[in-house]
Amino acid sequence: MLISMTGFGQATRQTDRYTATVELRSLNSKTLDLSLRLPRFLQAYELDIRQQITKALLRGKVNFSLDFARPATTTTASVLNRVALVAAFHELQAVAQSLGLPASEGTLLAALRLPGVIPSAAEQAQAAQAEAGTADEPTWAELQPLLAEALAAMQQFRHDEGQTLQHEILGYIATIRQQLAAVELHDPQRIAHVRQRLTAHLAELTQHEQFNATRFEQEVLYYIEKLDIAEEKVRLAAHLNYFELAIQQPDEAVGKKLGFLAQEIGREINTIGSKANDAAVQHLVVGMKEELEKIKEQLNNIL
Repeated sequence: MLISMTGFGQATRQTDRYTATVELRSLNSKTLDLSLRLPRFLQAYELDIRQQITKALLRGKVNFSLDFARPATTTTASVLNRVALVAAFHELQAVAQSLGLPASEGTLLAALRLPGVIPSAAEQAQAAQAEAGTADEPTWAELQPLLAEALAAMQQFRHDEGQTLQHEILGYIATIRQQLAAVELHDPQRIAHVRQRLTAHLAELTQHEQFNATRFEQEVLYYIEKLDIAEEKVRLAAHLNYFELAIQQPDEAVGKKLGFLAQEIGREINTIGSKANDAAVQHLVVGMKEELEKIKEQLNNIL
């Protein structure tokens, strides 16, 4: 069964302390090309994460990311410093009384404008960071199930994509088989045409005064052998059968084997085209080559 190298997997966990999201994306590659993006507190576990991904995903260009964020509700920094406001108001009130002035609503407004009563945006951000830093970070043991869940989702994605590719590739193989059957059906006419041409040439040559019967027999045998495509047709049919058998095997890394078989199929198709010396067969050979190129293109994305 085919498994595609293209895949996507995601897993998310949301608690009252944090939200963590793991994403895995993969594309086709000859080897495993893995890149990771981790928050700072998990960088010590990079080797463990790489080993887990490498064991599960044999090949492909894989991108792994773990996004970690704390909800805004965990930050309790107050916009108004009440203690500083009350102290400033009482101090301004005492100064007003010492000057014989009545305390009024303006005293409160003046207290609000004093430094430290309403923290600036920078001070609020600093307070939020300090509060977040005091919270316990989740351990890798707590977040590791997210990676396992994302890997399982990616494996299912790869499997489903592989089944789609397998259906398409088997369709291309079936088309090549139909065209090979058409070659087999047309071959008797091709042989009859070749026989007719040989008979005509034979009649001309036997009348020539320098005719050499032995040399002529050797040339005829060489010519017939060169035009005979019986073995190539048998080998091509055998390669197609083996290809269909191999694609059904429960092998997780069958892509390379199918690639080698595609090369053998292409070799037999090319030989049939070069030996047939017939326009109809050449047309069918071109059609087989087109289907084979589609197969090779799809095999580039097979594990």
